[in-house]
This record gives sequence, structure tokens and C-alpha cells, in this order.
Amino acid sequence: METAGLPSKELRLHLVTWNVGTASPPPDVTSLLQLNSLEPTTDMYVIGLQEVNSRITKFLSDLAFDDPWSIFFMTVLSPLGYVKLSSVRMQGLLLLIFVKHAHLPFIRDIHTHYTRTGLFGYWGNKGGVSVRLSLFGRTICFMNCHLPAHIENTEQRLDDFEKILEMQFEGDGIPSPWDHELLFWFGDLNFRIADYGIHFVRESINNKRFSLLWEKDQLNMAKKKEEFLKEFKEGPLHFKPTYKFDLYSDVYDTSEKKRKPAWTDRILWKLKNLSKVASKEGEFPEEENQISVTLNNYISHMSYGISDHKPVTGTFKLEMKPLVSEPLVVLSPEGEWCAEHDVLIRYSAVPEFPSSAWDWIGLFQVTFRHVKDYVTYAWVQDDEISSCSDSKEVYMSASEIPKMGGEFLLCYYSNNLHSIVGISEPFQIQSCQTPIEDDVPEEECSWLQKHDNPKSDGDSENRKGI
Repeated sequence: METAGLPSKELRLHLVTWNVGTASPPPDVTSLLQLNSLEPTTDMYVIGLQEVNSRITKFLSDLAFDDPWSIFFMTVLSPLGYVKLSSVRMQGLLLLIFVKHAHLPFIRDIHTHYTRTGLFGYWGNKGGVSVRLSLFGRTICFMNCHLPAHIENTEQRLDDFEKILEMQFEGDGIPSPWDHELLFWFGDLNFRIADYGIHFVRESINNKRFSLLWEKDQLNMAKKKEEFLKEFKEGPLHFKPTYKFDLYSDVYDTSEKKRKPAWTDRILWKLKNLSKVASKEGEFPEEENQISVTLNNYISHMSYGISDHKPVTGTFKLEMKPLVSEPLVVLSPEGEWCAEHDVLIRYSAVPEFPSSAWDWIGLFQVTFRHVKDYVTYAWVQDDEISSCSDSKEVYMSASEIPKMGGEFLLCYYSNNLHSIVGISEPFQIQSCQTPIEDDVPEEECSWLQKHDNPKSDGDSENRKGI
């Protein structure tokens, strides 16, 4: 639904980049995610990791199941009301996006992509992983990159990033990364401090005279020279270079190699330049940028020592004029829910909603982790029991409702849009008052046995398109 004259929408985004050096997750990430912050609640977490353990046996296991880092962040964030919206993995590169439940119906057209640049594009130890989406109708792209190492490889880093920028998401009408209204570029970009020797660099750091090093930072120099980098913005580097440290310390490399410290881990962003696009096409821009970005803080986190890199975070305020104001589907539970009787769901969709026979409504615990983390579901067409001009009703069998009760919510998943397009308010399912019979085989009351459901989990996943 396109709208005009809507009030601006403000969202708080917290972005993390961290080369974790094949390590396992740390015991605590409260400070990394600013969970104790007095600032407004974060609406979206974007977490870009590099060098996640990808030894062949470990990588094959992670392909079959969620990797330890994804599980770790889901365990931390799902109790706080965040759900994993999307993820993409290419060997050691991992990009995760978490959002507050309330935003799910307004995030659409989610696509992922990865670009290999290691070993002439045949090996995924270097490259980029990307997620693009439409947020309240505004297009945003996130690119987590791991570029080539070593001080002499500046040109290779720039060439690889240009290659990553040139990739195309699959699907009709999806803009290139460059043509999104907002593009975030972050990761272990591996740019080094040129010319100065290690002693001068370390002395400048010890005296907190970071500005002496900024002009010789290879990325800063490239931004002045390379046309395609000039529109990217970055916050001031008011923190120590984040590479290379001895493990579990804040001491720079004491090994024989004695790597020169560098700001390898960076977060940049670019807004689409509408006036530049219009001038190329010989037109005047009809409107200014519909998204504004304010960087609230840009810091490193020195307390984390599992890797030779320190993590870097950027916290942003996004202010946008929304094109979407209402969810495509509104749904709610009807009456009191418990496992002693069949239950009803009422929903209504906007007239232009592209419904499908493969759409489904899932019952989720309020702490659900991702879209597949449902307790049970109903097909919106197969399980429909009534329909009128403004709403429809779908049933769920009593045997599928959790007998222990608790707090749950309903989500409508659109097969055509590959996303959740409606979410209910949280509601209570009453615990079952009748005793649960121990001698009833579990499979007899399982939702998988419902006669009109697919015969296997794999079939159901294929049908649901997730």
C-alpha cells in the first residue's frame, strides 16, 4: 500500500563487524550489543562476522544445522523480542540480521547473495555476503566483506570491492547494491596504515594522537582518489586500530611478525545521490533523499580477546519517509485458546495482497528465533472454514495446540513475498485442564499426522517455500 504525507519513521540500527579468527562465541556480548544501554531500544541488529570456523567438517555440519555463532546470537536476542530475519554464509563470512517482531510485516523483498574473490573467484575465503530488503518501502542493502590482506594489496582490495558491488541479486526489478537508497559496507576491509614505521604508529597510538595516522590510512586515501568511494561516509576513527592484538589482551602483536597496527575493521554507508541520478538523465530531482542517517556512535570493544581483531560497532538513527504504513495482513486469535478444543484464527488482507495456496499461518512462542521456529501452522486455504467480504477464518486442531499453554503469537507467511506480512499481538494459550495421557503415542497427536498436511517435514518446508 503506497501512502503519502505519512509522518517520518525513526529506527535505531546497531551494526557489528568482527573478525572472530575461527574462535567460538565469547561468554557474554552485553557490551557488544549495548544491551544495557540507556539509549532507545534497538530496532535492528546487523552482525557481520569474518573468519568463522569453516574447516571442512565444521562447515558441512553448519550447512546442515545452524552454526554456533547464529545459535549464540539467537539465544541472546530472541528472549528480548528479536527474530532472525535473514542470514547468509560463505565459508568464513557470515551476515545475520535481527529485528523486533513489530517490524516484520514492513520488511519485504528479502534477498541474499555472496561473491567469491579468493583464488580468482573460485574460493570463498575472501569476498562479500549481502542482504537486501525493503524497509517500510525503502530499499537498503548490507554488505559484509573480507578483503585481501597485507599492506601492498590496496589495489587488489579496491578491485575486489568493485567486483562485489557489481553483483546482481536474483529476481525481477531488484536494484543493484549501488542503486539502493541506503548501502552499508562493512567488514574486515584490511586497509593498512601506509608509509609510517611501526614505532611511530605505536607511539602515536599510545599518546592517543590518532589524527596523525588518519591521513596515511589506505582507505581514507582511496576515498579521496577513487570516484566510486567518494560517496561513502564513515565516522571518525576515535578508537585504537583494531588489529593486530595478542589473544586475550589489549597488547599489539608481540610475535616475530610484529604486524603494524591498522584500522582493518570498518563500517561505512552511502545514500543514493538522487540529484546526481537526475542530472545524468537530464531531469531535476523531484524530491530529496527519503532516508537520513545519523551516526550516534562508532567504537571498538577492547574487552573482547578471543581474536587478534577487536570488534567494531556503529549505532545509527535512520529517519525515513515510509511508503508503507499498514501491514498487508491483519490477524488475531478468536476466543479463548486451549488444547481442549479446536481454535480459530481470523484474518483480513488488503485488496492488492498477492495471496497463494502456499501461504500459511504459524503459531509461534513469543521468544521464537526465526520463521521456521513455529510450533504448528495452518494452510490459509486448506484449513479455511469461513469467508466473507472483509475477513476469513482458519482453524487449528486441538491436537496441535500446546497443552502446557503459555504466551504465543500468530504470523502470516506469504509464499509469493517470501516473508512474514502480518503478526498478531501476543496472547495466552490456557494450559490443558484434563490430564495428558501418557500412553498415547506422540506421533498420533503430532501435527504432522494431520491428513491434509504434507507427509514429511521436508515436503512441508518445500511447500512453504522457506
